[in-house]
Amino acid sequence: QVQLVESGGGLVQAGGSLRLSCAASGRTSRSYAMGWFRQAPGKEREFVASITMSGGSTYYRNSMKGRFTISRDDAKNTVYLQMNSLKPEDTAVYYCAAAQTLVAVTTSPDYWGQGTQVTVSS
Repeated sequence: QVQLVESGGGLVQAGGSLRLSCAASGRTSRSYAMGWFRQAPGKEREFVASITMSGGSTYYRNSMKGRFTISRDDAKNTVYLQMNSLKPEDTAVYYCAAAQTLVAVTTSPDYWGQGTQVTVSS
């Protein structure tokens, strides 16, 4: 039983930055992975990035490389998404997720957060 609680969303102007946080609680395993997805209105939910909590290995959607950075604090069971040079196209609800492995969190997460709204104005 794992709960994911997100924070950090909000309104930002184009070119600005935001950092999202997601804290995991409950029965986390000794080794697991977390990741971020996003969903814009009328569009399919898409993968953004993922990370292993113990070793910090990362995997990104190709289009996200360079502007978005995923990181974690394993001691706090928390994952972050640093978003820089934001564009209006980045406007979406951002969800964090958790699973046993890096590939599993990318394709079939076991747990989801509630989502946090990110709005980028022109």
